[in-house]
Amino acid sequence: MSSIFDPSCRRCPRLAAFIDLVRERHPTYYCKPVAPFGDRKARLLIVGLAPGMHGANRTGRPFTGDHAGILLYATLFKYGLANAPVSSAADDALELEAARITNAVKCLPPENKPTPLEVKVCNGYLEAELEQSPDVRVILALGGIAHAAVLRASKERSSEFRFAHGAEHALSGGRVLLDSYHCSRYNTQTRRLTTGMFETVIGRAAVLADGGGAAP
Repeated sequence: MSSIFDPSCRRCPRLAAFIDLVRERHPTYYCKPVAPFGDRKARLLIVGLAPGMHGANRTGRPFTGDHAGILLYATLFKYGLANAPVSSAADDALELEAARITNAVKCLPPENKPTPLEVKVCNGYLEAELEQSPDVRVILALGGIAHAAVLRASKERSSEFRFAHGAEHALSGGRVLLDSYHCSRYNTQTRRLTTGMFETVIGRAAVLADGGGAAP
């Protein structure tokens, strides 16, 4: 798989069937694989889990239209990685600066839970994106599944890189994998992830992407 995205992909039968069902219930929703969004020459690549039912699956842009995007885009704006603090629709004026956002799984999974096989099947797109993004210096994984997907796409051994919030991992080729808890409604409302915690990670990612600091 050499393409970073296929808008007509239906390689995962369960996901394809679920999207069809959601489209019947919500005919105005996007209900297709969601493309990466942002600067094609980005130095920072942010990898989430998958589109949300009423977020990216509705709007067609990662982290747009649901709770998870509120903290993400506000923080990117704070650190100069976006030209606005809010992502309201795929056709608004929002642009990312030196950053891009993608997902480990490009299609909406039932209950926001892709199976390991679905993550594996979709991983070729992430692998192609990393291969075709020579400017990317830092990869920020939002959650353990995204962390594992990045390692698979980078052909790294997962046993050597343990996920932990704020952890930095030196990958082959000079890239850095930085971990964060996902900015989901559950994580923020339970305060597993606070605004301060997330801002610290994004700030660190921005510094590393600009060539400052070094991963341990």
